[in-house]
Amino acid sequence: MPDAADAAQTNMAELHLEDFSAGQTFELGEHHFTRDEILEFATVFDPQTFHIDEAAAAQSNYGGLIASGWHTGSVFMRLLVDGLLHRCASMGSPGVDELRWLAPVRPGDTLSARLKIEDVHPSKSRPDRGFITTSAVLTNQDGTDVLTLRAPLMMQRRTPD
Repeated sequence: MPDAADAAQTNMAELHLEDFSAGQTFELGEHHFTRDEILEFATVFDPQTFHIDEAAAAQSNYGGLIASGWHTGSVFMRLLVDGLLHRCASMGSPGVDELRWLAPVRPGDTLSARLKIEDVHPSKSRPDRGFITTSAVLTNQDGTDVLTLRAPLMMQRRTPD
């Protein structure tokens, strides 16, 4: 059961399920990756040598230090919240359908995030909510896609049927 803070956030939300339609796109902002940030995240969460040891990374198939894919995914999530979800009556997500790491992210890279709405439909069993099927892409400063993601979002309806 939601607490008072959850109810207040939902009541203040600008966007509900009815405000989304297939084809909409949202620019979510950008994030600049630093060497120190890459090392800090990987040391705690993904301590593979090509994420935490510059000498070993230089000898790897990547030819240098790269960010963990989980770091890149976490940055996308932050951009999604700041760029869109903070204004929504979001009820979370049942998971991720597809996640692809397409190119390494290196110190000095700046990634931009974009989200596209693929489909919107009310829940068949819960009239107070529905689902938004989304696809997302993170692109670096050179125009190279580095991450793609497909995931449903659960969104509260403004006026249930």
